[in-house]
Amino acid sequence: MCGIVGQYCYNGSLPDEKLLAEMSKRLAHRGPDGEGTYIHGSIGLAHRRLAIIDLSENAHQPMSNEDNTLWLVFNGEIYNFVELRSELIQKGHSFKSKTDSEVILHAYEEWGTECLARFNGMWAFALWDGKKQQLLCARDRFGIKPFYYTKTAGSFLFASEIKALLAHPEIGKKPDDKTLLTYLAWGVLDHSEKTMFDGILQLRPAHAMVVKSGEKPEPYRYWDVNVNPSIRSDVTDKDTAARFLALMRDAVRIHLRSDVAVGTCLSGGIDSSTLTVLINELIRTESPESVGARQKTFSAYFNDARFDESRYIDMMAAATGVDGYRVQPDAGKVWDDLNKLLYMQDEPFGSLSIYAQYCVMRLAAERVKVVLDGQGADELLAGYLAYEWSYILGLTGSFHWYRALCEKIGAIRHHHGFVCDSIRQLYVRAGRRKLLRGEAPKVDRYGGSLDQVLYRELTSTNLTALLHYEDRNSMAFSIESRVPYLDMRLVEYIASLPLEQKIRSGITKHVLRRAIKGLVPEPVRCRMDKMGFVTPEEVWMKFELRPFVLGVFTDKMFHKRPYWDPDAVVKNYLAFLDEKSAYSPELFRIVCAELWLQMFFDKRNTNPINVEL
Repeated sequence: MCGIVGQYCYNGSLPDEKLLAEMSKRLAHRGPDGEGTYIHGSIGLAHRRLAIIDLSENAHQPMSNEDNTLWLVFNGEIYNFVELRSELIQKGHSFKSKTDSEVILHAYEEWGTECLARFNGMWAFALWDGKKQQLLCARDRFGIKPFYYTKTAGSFLFASEIKALLAHPEIGKKPDDKTLLTYLAWGVLDHSEKTMFDGILQLRPAHAMVVKSGEKPEPYRYWDVNVNPSIRSDVTDKDTAARFLALMRDAVRIHLRSDVAVGTCLSGGIDSSTLTVLINELIRTESPESVGARQKTFSAYFNDARFDESRYIDMMAAATGVDGYRVQPDAGKVWDDLNKLLYMQDEPFGSLSIYAQYCVMRLAAERVKVVLDGQGADELLAGYLAYEWSYILGLTGSFHWYRALCEKIGAIRHHHGFVCDSIRQLYVRAGRRKLLRGEAPKVDRYGGSLDQVLYRELTSTNLTALLHYEDRNSMAFSIESRVPYLDMRLVEYIASLPLEQKIRSGITKHVLRRAIKGLVPEPVRCRMDKMGFVTPEEVWMKFELRPFVLGVFTDKMFHKRPYWDPDAVVKNYLAFLDEKSAYSPELFRIVCAELWLQMFFDKRNTNPINVEL
């Protein structure tokens, strides 16, 4: 896990050594264990190393092949590198290290760009082919690892984080208005190749591109997934659950491959609890050195019972005997941390829920260097309660009347409170979107049949943003975060399952719940609520953050922005404080956007962006 930057001068000029050094410096948090630079001819590559696998100097990057015709900067992990390395050795390749980085180089030598199909993991890398004078850029199937790029003055520049690209004075000088408005109106980001910085793009998940002088680089998709639209199949629940569990176990097993300590993020929900149990099994059967004799878990808790999951965390600790560590996100410190969090994220974010994750990563960094997390399970297994409506509408539209009725009854039975609240929120959020100025393209996360919704959620409208948060929050503290639910084999299997294996009679994650019966404590396995590292955002926005929010809303710059009606925003917030209006995340998004505009644009020329963690 690392930070990568580079400059390819396709106009024949030389890379800017000082620029590369500054870009690399801005990513020091991603790789505190070492740095390296390679400049030759028209290519310049720089790397910040977080040493996870093969801690020796043999793993130093930029890394070359034997004859120095290939040079690589790589961020991520190829979890099946052990198997690929053995296969490549049989084909005659020799290795100087035990890293997965070197496997990428030899895989490219053997299979060319087709090597991407063989990797199971998370990655963003740039590989310079000196013989062909071209740069191969690639990103993993789900966008777990980031890759940003731009072009200016005859150069192609790339980096792991946007802040590194901003080291160039002509890059990212103004916001991308349409992308910013889409975030403000619909709460989405990373849903397209565009970022909220004008002219800065991102390589989309499951995409690669070849950059070559004289040719326009065109990103292309090298992998896709098909979500099964069928409702039922002839395969039994028992067989489906057994296959799921076998794949899940092996995904966890290879995600534990590490030469440094590995821990687990435990929210108390079904996804992270499953990981915790499976890791404990592997401790007994395979004794992974990366975990040790006892697993370490990291959790957040709150004094407010509406947001606290301590009960379930306690159950998991009692059932597994883990060394559990906990942190309480402090409302008194959230404003002080908000600028740090925003700086690390590079772009405004959807809600304060990611602050709890930020605090958990800060806690984990005191004891481990790698954590496993449950990200991705909700989008794969239809875990969000709002997916119920997409499923019911899809069943009705396809004339499955009886099944649609069963789902309606199940949804009301298990999620009555959510149903009522979501209906109210539709009206509240629609009203708050009227506070905005300008046209924002509509993003309908839940439109269409369930299979269509899940595909969008996996590839654009939700998971991509959550993985953005996950990467920045973990790397802020030099932690590598791994997400076993996004193991390629597991994803393809879950996507192939009929919809009733995901939702049945109002119960989400059906196949997962069956698979872990007898492994995870029943109160956790049968949970019907959905939380997971949440924060009491509404309470904080009403009380602890009140003076700070009012300060933002009364600032003269806030009233000059073209994105909202400032007087209407202030009036609406005051109505919320007086309990005349319900809360919705649009209020926080406006605050977050204003802070972002101040940090990355208003102050950029007079005060270089730099926030101490």
